[in-house]
Amino acid sequence: MKSILGILVGEAAGIGPEIVAKMCERKIIESYCNPLIIGDARTLKLGMKIAGVDLPISIVQDISKIEWNGDVKVLDLKNFDPNPELIGNVDAKSGCATGEMLVAALELCEKGLIEGFVYAPLNKTALIKGGFNFPCEQDLFVHYLGWKGTYGEINIVNDLWTTRATSHIPIKDVSNHLTVEVILNSIRLANSSLKKSGYNLPRIAVCSLNPHSGENGLCGREEIDVIIPAINMAKAEGINATGPIAADIVFVDAFKGMFDAVTTMYHDQGQIALKLISSHIGVTIAAGLPYPITTPNHGTAFDIAGKGVASADAIEQAVLIASKMASLKQQSYQTTKKF
Repeated sequence: MKSILGILVGEAAGIGPEIVAKMCERKIIESYCNPLIIGDARTLKLGMKIAGVDLPISIVQDISKIEWNGDVKVLDLKNFDPNPELIGNVDAKSGCATGEMLVAALELCEKGLIEGFVYAPLNKTALIKGGFNFPCEQDLFVHYLGWKGTYGEINIVNDLWTTRATSHIPIKDVSNHLTVEVILNSIRLANSSLKKSGYNLPRIAVCSLNPHSGENGLCGREEIDVIIPAINMAKAEGINATGPIAADIVFVDAFKGMFDAVTTMYHDQGQIALKLISSHIGVTIAAGLPYPITTPNHGTAFDIAGKGVASADAIEQAVLIASKMASLKQQSYQTTKKF
């Protein structure tokens, strides 16, 4: 049985409503899940107008009674009437509506009405101006779920996944934030998330921090002091981790298919490599959380918003990945539940 996934229209001033409309028009994702659009129906209709598509819409009153008959099902939050003049601009009311959209989706997951969700791009500045004062949406998810476990972003391009030991911090602070536990948790996150997506024994490469992997301490000691101990501990837990591998070679091997994932030490170490390969089909997973939550790797693209030229390829990939994770979770539940 196909899972019900929420599809959030995202920041109304960006390309989110447009790419959601284009994706719905293609009908590809309906082979993988039952998609429920979440947001203000007026925002979706604006996206349809920009995309130049005409979709039959059914407003949902009770998710448990939906008949999946081909119409686009919309849970109308009725919280934002988009003004076309706001497109391409940061707006507090729009950011507030986006935040409410995320919270609504989390609540539906908690109630078991949807198995997970995919959200079209959002704007962090608008979110904060709208009253959702979190460094990133991952922290918002954790806050509203009351989540106490390990979590973090995973970025995917094609079949290569990446986690990172540190994320949105200045480069000058990276070394001070690297500990054995931090790196080990990032390796664990890659391993557990890949397994949730059907990988049996994921092959994880762990990146060095310093040039030439530190040259045995001549060019930095982070490899010796924290990275190698973390890799050894991961191996002791049965994780198929390899490294440390120098940053200037690890992705060459990874893109050849030698690894399923790379654990990097800081944000751009992985992001530059992935976006050089493809910046338009990347996907981000909110990893470690109890529900599949994904989003396109690109942003709100204010510069092209409203022009009808945005691609829906990445959000389709995000739905496919979330659908697979939800399906495997459902199968695992069916296998382990007691009668």
